[in-house]
Amino acid sequence: MNIRDMFDKMPGRAKDRPAPGSADLNSTEEEQLSQITSRLDKERQSRVGVGKFLKYPLQVLTERPENILIVCIPVSLLVFFGGFIFMVQNYGMNVLFTATSVDDFLMFAVLIAIVPVALLDLKEQIRVKNLENALPNFFRDLAGMNDSGMTLPNAVHLVAAAEYGTLTPHIRKLDNEMSWGVGFVEALYRFGKGLGTSLADRSVDLIAKASKAGGDVSEVLRAAAKDTFEVVNLQQERANNMMIYVIIVLVAFAVFLFVIAILVSSFLSTMATAGATAAASGASGFGAKIDIFVYKRLFSHAAMMQGFFSGLVAGQMGEGRVIGGLKYSAIMLLIAWVTFRFFI
Repeated sequence: MNIRDMFDKMPGRAKDRPAPGSADLNSTEEEQLSQITSRLDKERQSRVGVGKFLKYPLQVLTERPENILIVCIPVSLLVFFGGFIFMVQNYGMNVLFTATSVDDFLMFAVLIAIVPVALLDLKEQIRVKNLENALPNFFRDLAGMNDSGMTLPNAVHLVAAAEYGTLTPHIRKLDNEMSWGVGFVEALYRFGKGLGTSLADRSVDLIAKASKAGGDVSEVLRAAAKDTFEVVNLQQERANNMMIYVIIVLVAFAVFLFVIAILVSSFLSTMATAGATAAASGASGFGAKIDIFVYKRLFSHAAMMQGFFSGLVAGQMGEGRVIGGLKYSAIMLLIAWVTFRFFI
C-alpha cells in the first residue's frame, strides 16, 4: 500500500477519490514531472566540468586568468614547432646556427602563452580593486539606514538606488533576490559569492552570523565597513611602498640593455675589426676568432631571459603574486626583442 492509498482511506477522503480515467492523467503528470526533472539534471550537469566548458567555452576560459592557458599553450606550441619545422625543411638544420628566425618563433610562442593570461589577470585585479573600494561605503550606508529603524531588506532596497560603481549591479541583484522572498542571510551569502573576493567573503560571513545570532547588526555593519576600509588602505599603502622596488627592477633591465648595446656597438665591433686586420696581416690571436653574430645572438638570449624573469620578480615584489608579473615580463621581453632585431 502506497502513501496515496493510505491518504485516500482516511475519513472524509472517499468523496475525493479520483474518478475512473483520472489515473491516466496522473500518470501523464508524473511522466511530465519526470521529464522536467531529467532536463533540470542535464542542465545542472552542463553547468559544471566538461559540460560547462562545451556549452559555455568563452565563459569558462575567461572565468579565471589561468583557464585561458587551455587554449594559449597549444597555440603557442603550434606556432613554435610549426615555424621550426618550416625553417628546417626550407633551409636545413644550419638555419638553427646561422639565423635568428627560430628565436623569433620561440619569442612569439612565449608571448602568445603569457599575454592573454596577463591581460585577464590585470582585468580581474582592476575588478577586485573597484569592488573592494566600494564595500566600505555600502556597509556604512546600510548601517546608517538600519540605525534609523529600517529593516535590513528595506535598507538594501534604498541603498540599491544609489551608485557604487562596479558594486551597484551586485547590490541590485541582492535587492531583487530579497524582494522575491529569499532570506537575508541566504541572499547575503549569494552576494558575497558573486563578488568573488576574499575580503567580501570575510565581511559577508561576519554580517550573516551576526544576523543569525540576533545581535546588533548595525554595529556589525560598521565594524565590517571599518575593517574593509583599513584592509583596502593597507593594500594601497603596501603597493605604494613596494613600487620603488618594481621601478628598480625595470631600471636594472634598461641598464642591462644599454650596457649590452654599448658592448656590441663599440667593444665587439672594435675587436672584430682589429681581428680582421690582424688576420689580413698574417697574425693570429683572440681577436681573429670573434664572430659578432654569435655574440649578438647570445646577448639577445640573455636580454630576453633577463626581461622575462625580471618581470616575474617585479610582480612578486609589487603585488605579492608571480602571475601579476606576467604583464611586466611580456613588455620587457618584447622590448628586448625589438632592441636586438632593429637597433643593435
